[in-house]
Amino acid sequence: MSDTVQSNCHTSLKTALSGRELLDCPVLNKGNAFDRRERDLFGLHGLLPTRIATLEEQADLARARLAALPDNFSRHIALREIQDRNETLFYAIIDQALEAWLPIIYTPAIGRACREFSHIWTRPRGLFLNYTDRGRIAEILSDPQWDGVRVIVASDGGSILGIGDQGANGMGIPIGKLSLYTACGGLDPARALPVLLDVGTDNAALLADPEYIGWRHERVRGADYDAFIAEFVDAVNARWPNIALHWEDLSGADALRILRRYRDGMCTYNDDIQGTAGVTAGALLAAIRAGAAPLARQRIVIFGAGGAGCGIADLLAQMMVAEGMTPAEANRRFFMVDINGLVRAGMDGVTEGQRPFAQPADIAATWNVANAAHVTLAEVMDNVRPTMLVGTSGQGGAFTRDIVAPMARQSVRPVIFALSNPTANIEATPADLLEWTGGRAIIGTGGPFAPVTCDGCVRPVDQINNSYVFPGVGLAVVAGGITRMTDGMFLAAAHALAGLSPAGGTDDRATAPLLPPVSELRTVAMAVARAVIRQGQAEGVAPQASPEAVEVALKAAVWTARYRPYEKAAPGR
Repeated sequence: MSDTVQSNCHTSLKTALSGRELLDCPVLNKGNAFDRRERDLFGLHGLLPTRIATLEEQADLARARLAALPDNFSRHIALREIQDRNETLFYAIIDQALEAWLPIIYTPAIGRACREFSHIWTRPRGLFLNYTDRGRIAEILSDPQWDGVRVIVASDGGSILGIGDQGANGMGIPIGKLSLYTACGGLDPARALPVLLDVGTDNAALLADPEYIGWRHERVRGADYDAFIAEFVDAVNARWPNIALHWEDLSGADALRILRRYRDGMCTYNDDIQGTAGVTAGALLAAIRAGAAPLARQRIVIFGAGGAGCGIADLLAQMMVAEGMTPAEANRRFFMVDINGLVRAGMDGVTEGQRPFAQPADIAATWNVANAAHVTLAEVMDNVRPTMLVGTSGQGGAFTRDIVAPMARQSVRPVIFALSNPTANIEATPADLLEWTGGRAIIGTGGPFAPVTCDGCVRPVDQINNSYVFPGVGLAVVAGGITRMTDGMFLAAAHALAGLSPAGGTDDRATAPLLPPVSELRTVAMAVARAVIRQGQAEGVAPQASPEAVEVALKAAVWTARYRPYEKAAPGR
């Protein structure tokens, strides 16, 4: 919003807006907290009640009203309405107790919010770029209000969480992710732009919904889809050469293909693939400190061989190579299972992401299986005897007692990460996983769960959530001048995250959490950002700077929820 505001996190702000226009600008509106000088300067007398409130008073009142609502979905809607009126107040509300508010502004509440987005949408936020807008994308992005944007989160709504194709309703995800960039990483809200690439939907219920806000057309695919994405990427590159373009919840095989096509030409990353991999790798490193098998002895089954599962395998394999394995040796440690069973060489439909981890075609020849052409998850578990099981399938209840219990007999501290979202889609609950393994499993989930009492001990349930990684990545791009995102940076993020783990080296390592508490996500983001910038400098994709200069840049980039004094800018500035 450089035409209306010169954004600086620590000084006064200048804006040419006044009166109703100022009150209607969410990143500038203070409501009844505008003081008398500002009311004089910006023509606000008569538009606001007499009493001047503080931000703390506004936040306390809002929290009381939110607490009176019947459920978290109602609170999600109310919080989004607050955000659309007053961004600073929105973040002041959630900053006080981030751990309590995160499940409301993102998972699990965001799943229902996306399903019902057309019915709860009231005010434009971000950009809806429709397939019918092709040829005009650069023109749309040229609006001066977007001059200061540094981070874009873009989705085509094709694979939202575990609930599938939500079309334009998927806009809830870019909005929610950028809220986490600010809440967890300190991104200035004025620098954030959510984008929904509306290429239609194959969701029959949405197409039949008279309230659906998106393009009523079957989903565009193939060369036409790729051309539309290319126009968008080219326009972004021309408009903002140093922006971070974060892809989220793209449909099917599009995610990896788009990432590989554009990652060498701009600063772009896919959070479902790379962010999920980064936090999973960090959690595994922490689990090893807590007693899990060393990386060189890990045998890993991944149930759900899509973008997230393949991204996890790829990054963990790179960690193994860094510890001395050959790429071939590392890849053979992974057993990917999808709807067609164990992924093997020569099978129909093996994707580009699965190919490095496809097991030999004849691997099941000596196994005890019912059908060597379709090896099930249970059969893989029986024959591989894994030390780690990861779920990214979206198949609720897929990890049964018969699948999980043997892991505790085969490994001292088996690692089980059930990462699917929303909560209804999780492969197994934490309570069941601990019961079936006699409390020996090191567990983590994709969504939030309350602690579980097992054998008289209270066990925290780690949320292996991408919010431990991507806010720090965004902060690194903004503060560190990073021009490309590499796998090495996500490895650096994983090691930084593991370095903050409370687990390991103490008598309570069996019950200590793997990851820092959600309340410390700002601290985590700073640590991740430092590591990512250092790695970027080492790889030549970030300008060289001293550690002291990096620290100054990081602190200057962090936005905090407080009201800054406003000054009048000349019209048009």
